[in-house]
Parts: sequence; structure tokens; C-alpha cells
Amino acid sequence: MICDLHCHTKLSDGSMGIDDIIVLAEKCGVTNLAVTDLDCLAGTVRARLIGERHGIKVIQGVEISAFDSENGKEVYVLGYMSDSPDRLEGLCHRNLVARKRAAQFMMIKAAQRFPITTDLVLKCAQGSTNVYPVHIMAALVESGVTTELFGSLYHELFADGGEKSILVKPKFSEVSEVIQAIHDAGGVAILSNPGAFEGTNIVEKAIEAGIDGFEAWCPDHDDATAEKYAALAKEKGLLAIGGSNFRGRHNRHCVTLGSVTTPDDRFTEFSNYKSKIRRQKAKATAE
Repeated sequence: MICDLHCHTKLSDGSMGIDDIIVLAEKCGVTNLAVTDLDCLAGTVRARLIGERHGIKVIQGVEISAFDSENGKEVYVLGYMSDSPDRLEGLCHRNLVARKRAAQFMMIKAAQRFPITTDLVLKCAQGSTNVYPVHIMAALVESGVTTELFGSLYHELFADGGEKSILVKPKFSEVSEVIQAIHDAGGVAILSNPGAFEGTNIVEKAIEAGIDGFEAWCPDHDDATAEKYAALAKEKGLLAIGGSNFRGRHNRHCVTLGSVTTPDDRFTEFSNYKSKIRRQKAKATAE
């Protein structure tokens, strides 16, 4: 099996439509794919239907934006296999509204400094449910200001607290609230890219809040980091999954679908996890 449990389409900050994502997944030999757009569940049904035509099992997923106020960091929680995904729509909508407000300020700041317009940025974001920094960068590429989406200019403009930064942080719910929302929807909550939080207590707090596992294998993790979180998951009785975080030409890393995956044994644990939890709850109730 080739199981890639993290990718984005143009509905959020990816560059490819759902149809093209599925065709590419088939070309890459992916057998199990989770479409995890940021704060957006809209593509799941279509992805499943197209996946069936191409022999690919598409797993319902979403990546929900969160915030850790103690550490001042944005955190992303992947939600999978929700029994009632509509119960996440309110949270996702609030996040989208917060992100749009922040994007408006960033677009104005960028247009004041560079020969671009907000209309050009919106054109670059066409098809998305929101405006992301990559869309502002795409407008800067279109206007000839830079040739790179994620070069030095990106890091200058979107550095947290940088002198020339135009970054405006949206206000998101606390991580514990997002984990609880996913559980309330009957889903599985996985902490995305936990290695980004070294030197903080974010991972420990996520465990206390009931996180179901970690994204151990991802493009931002080297082998040692991946093994660290895979081992931590095993120690805590949690899941460890992997995914490419594929975004098409909006990738920050040189990755394609299926280049970072979930090992077969870990995918089996992931697939059976909800049934296991139900059995444990039934046993506890019976006792």
C-alpha cells in the first residue's frame, strides 16, 4: 500500500483541482489518500467519487487551524473519518472569516509596497475558499517582483515580527478546543508537523487534551524527528501517520503525492482506530 494522508487542493492553498489530484495520485501509485484542505471539507465527497473511478480509497479529512496562546504559535490539527463532519463546519467557517480579515490587511500592505493590486491577488486565489500568503506571492511573481514563491522575499514578508513583515495573524481557537470539536464530530485528531514545536510544551498539552496521534512522517521532519514522534506515539498508545503535505506548485518542498507516506502497519492501526475506541468504550460501560 501507498498511503498518503495529507494533501491540499486549490480549495485551500494548493494549486491543483481535485480531479487532477486524483489522477496524479493514481500515476504515483497511491492507494489510500486523504484530502485535507485547510478549514474546508467541501472537496471530500467529490474526491471520494473520483477516487473510486481510479481505484483509490479517499479518506475523509480536513486540516483545522488552531492557536496556542501560551506559546504564541499557530498549530494545525488534522481531522479524519468524522461521523458528523457537518459539526465541524461552524469552526471551519470561523477560521475562514478570521483568515479573510487578516488577508485583507496583508493584501493592502503588499499593494502599498509593490506594483500589485488586491484584484490581482484575488485572481491568483481564484477557486480557493480564501486568500493565503502563497496567493500574495503568486501575484508578486505575476508582476515580476520575484521569480520564487518561497524565496527570500516570502521569508521577509511573512516572518513573524520581522521588520519588513506584512504578516497579520488570524485569531483561531485554542488547540484543545479544536481537538474537542473533532472528537465531538466523531473524528480522529492528529497533530500536524509536531517537530515544529520543539522547545515548547505544545505536544505535551496536545496529549493532555486528548490528541489521537502525530503526523510523524512529513516533509518537515528528518528521519530522526520522524522516529522520535513515531516512538512517542507508540509509548503513549497513540497513532503515528505520514503524508506528503502536497500542494502542487505551491509546495515548499520538492515532494509529490506518495513521496511521504504512512507505513502499512501504522495505516492499519489508523484504519482500525475508531473501532478500537468504540470497543473500549463499550467495555468500560459494561463494567
